[in-house]
Amino acid sequence: MTLVGIVLLSAAVLGLAYRVYGALLARLFRLDPKAPTPSEELRDDQDYIPTAPSFLTGQHFSAIAAAGPIVGPILAGLAFGWLPALLWILVGSILIGGVHDIGSLVASIRHRARSIADVVREQMSRRSYLLFLSFIWIALVYIIVAFTDLTAASFVGRQTLENGEVVSGGGIATASALYLLIPMAMGLVLKRTKLGLWPATAIFLPLVLGSVWLGQAVPLDLGAWLGIGDAGAQRVWVVLILGYCLVAALAPMWLLLQPRGHLGGMLLYIAIAAGVLGVLFGGKAVQYPAFLGWTSAAGQALVPFLFITIACGACSGFHSLIASGTTSKQLRRETDARPVAYGSMLMEAMVAVIALCCVMVLAQGSDLTKAPPNLVYASGIAGFLQVFGVPMAFAMSLALMAFTTFVYDTLDVCTRLGRYIVQELTGWRDRRGAWLGTALTAGVPIFFVFSTALGADGRPMPAWRVFWSLFGASNQLLAALALLGVTVWLWRTRRQMWVWLVCGLPTLFMYVMSSWALVLLVVDGFRPGSPSLAVPVVAAVLLGLALWMLVEAFFAFLGPPRVEGGPEPAAAST
Repeated sequence: MTLVGIVLLSAAVLGLAYRVYGALLARLFRLDPKAPTPSEELRDDQDYIPTAPSFLTGQHFSAIAAAGPIVGPILAGLAFGWLPALLWILVGSILIGGVHDIGSLVASIRHRARSIADVVREQMSRRSYLLFLSFIWIALVYIIVAFTDLTAASFVGRQTLENGEVVSGGGIATASALYLLIPMAMGLVLKRTKLGLWPATAIFLPLVLGSVWLGQAVPLDLGAWLGIGDAGAQRVWVVLILGYCLVAALAPMWLLLQPRGHLGGMLLYIAIAAGVLGVLFGGKAVQYPAFLGWTSAAGQALVPFLFITIACGACSGFHSLIASGTTSKQLRRETDARPVAYGSMLMEAMVAVIALCCVMVLAQGSDLTKAPPNLVYASGIAGFLQVFGVPMAFAMSLALMAFTTFVYDTLDVCTRLGRYIVQELTGWRDRRGAWLGTALTAGVPIFFVFSTALGADGRPMPAWRVFWSLFGASNQLLAALALLGVTVWLWRTRRQMWVWLVCGLPTLFMYVMSSWALVLLVVDGFRPGSPSLAVPVVAAVLLGLALWMLVEAFFAFLGPPRVEGGPEPAAAST
């Protein structure tokens, strides 16, 4: 099959799934456009803000997408071949990830926009709630570890292209820094003036694109400025990025999260469009093998590691935290859940397909097959854009800047959610708790990013590479736990067999694959020569928490049925 055929077929399958299966889910979840939503009932214009789906979809999409649907498909495609990765992206996003996302959002709005962990507390037990919160916080830490290290690595070094042009990591850093300032200006304009959303978008989106050119002209090369080299500069960028997370997690949503999410969503749409158009008209051929075997060169089995290497793009537990943490507080009508949650998941799958195309065009022996995934992605997108006469250096800069800005959306949302969890666990809901929760969530990753791990060849391994499998397995097990909570809620309130087919089977699949992967990480991690003992130890802790949650769910299934929206039974607080 040609590259064009693969992209067109993928788009057609995803579009048909939205119309058919998305409509079925809307009926099964009984979405009512006239039902009052928490954003209206609890409106405070700080966290609870009724938001038009055109704005909210971009914000939600950019928050869930980030670098996950780029990194995972590239790593899996290179390891196992592009065909199994493509099949998992399409089937997973339609039948598992999309169900997980819309289920988490609807469960949240039916519980007054409380988090998926609160849904678990009401439907299962307080003990389950505390277990789930602990699991979420640990998973958030490793999301921050993986993405912070990847982003910091993008801000250093220089890439010399085949035509001799140079793309500076410092230039990407400049563009990314400007990207954080531009949304704040947009937020202030929207808050203090009567300028509408789309006129503001027409002003500020070109500024984001202009920052790509300005970045390469005025690079933030900390290694040269401070005389510490690229390795030292990368560590400084880690601290600065986590410092940004500390501030952003405490800032009002209207000032940074909403406008940055909207502009980030627009940038993501541009990246998708550029990739699709480049594939359609670029004349690139599929060169990389469709299937490389059941075991990767690193010794990882396709089953289960394919399903945890590709998390975002097929199914991601992190999405449940976004859906029930910030999006549910802004959903204007229940029926908006279909485009915002299910639609965004399918669009993220398209991002993953485009990222996988960047692998498909590589020759099997190409040097890029050994490059970091951000460079594989940027090179692929830049190559696709050559048909439109876009300069290679600018295209590479745009793709790398887009990659890092997507990550920002995830990092500060993770930090904000981590702050909520620490506040809940400690009971400190005042400003002191907010600072403590934010500092812990942004501070703990520094230890893991700065730790030195050695690979089998004795060379230092980047932190994202060390912890990616742990991140993927914990993220997918988080998806299983979120689906478990949704399944318990639906079964206790509906008692209909479709609950087991639509939600129960995806829960079982994600539980088996992620637990299987964690068991292998524990076993392999304690063998001599393991790069980091933190991986098997944390994997064992996560596995224990998840198994305990499964026992709690078993007793909840045996409990009496409940009326949706009815009072919480006494047993739920034990």
